[in-house]
Amino acid sequence: MLQIAGIACVFIMVFGGFLIHGGQLEVIIEAAPFELIMILGAGIGAFLLGSSGPQAKAAAGSFGKVFKGPKWKRQDYRDLLALLFTITKTMKSKGMIALEPHIENPKESAIFKRYPRIIHDHFALDFICDTLRMMTMSLEDPHQVETAMEKQLEKHHHETSSPAEAMQSLADGLPALGIVAAVLGIIKTMGAITEPPAVLGGMIGGALVGTFLGVFIAYGFVGPMAQRLKFCYDQEALFYHVIRDILVAHLHGNSAQVSVEIGRGSVPTTFQPSFMELEEALKTVPNEA
Repeated sequence: MLQIAGIACVFIMVFGGFLIHGGQLEVIIEAAPFELIMILGAGIGAFLLGSSGPQAKAAAGSFGKVFKGPKWKRQDYRDLLALLFTITKTMKSKGMIALEPHIENPKESAIFKRYPRIIHDHFALDFICDTLRMMTMSLEDPHQVETAMEKQLEKHHHETSSPAEAMQSLADGLPALGIVAAVLGIIKTMGAITEPPAVLGGMIGGALVGTFLGVFIAYGFVGPMAQRLKFCYDQEALFYHVIRDILVAHLHGNSAQVSVEIGRGSVPTTFQPSFMELEEALKTVPNEA
């Protein structure tokens, strides 16, 4: 995987360059465990101090996303387009009344059950059904519906992306915590000022390992991981934007085919099906509601 290759590259280039330049790893290896206890321990403590319980739990569970990438894949976008095509086509041909049983109990709906990954996403399912409920209450002004949907999207994205923000804050603080560890090492060295120069040199070198590790971990690992998480959350948010664009397009009076085509334009380029691919996928969608 690309992320594993990146981690290997960071280690090889930094420590390989150090060794080629004539450096000795013994000082780093000897001091690293104690410096890491101070830096990472203080970093985790500061993270917990500045986080809520749900945020800390979400951040702990987000490390897998760094390697797995965004939740939604190419097939998921095709499924979403097919689902919304069925929904908008039903609204056009049979009216909102035909959809009421499906939006009241979507997990038992013949329409929704064909797309289990969408059903298992709590926000996607509620986002679709709640918007359709608004339409059943005669809220059919496209601008009002779009504004309401946009507020939901902003709130959801702010809440789900908080682990990336927390991890970036941790990355910003680690270099300073590395300096704290280095200062403590210097204090220890000054307490042994009567020792021979060779001993003092080793102690000073060990102290500087704290500064090195703080900067190395922050900019080599935690910062890039925070950036990767932010990318994943931003990419996942686009899935819900497709829902908004299709339902709003429907309210503007477009046919189901045109509404879905408008939504297709909002799909990230990496996962976007071609016009012909979407045509073929929609031909397999059963006519039921």
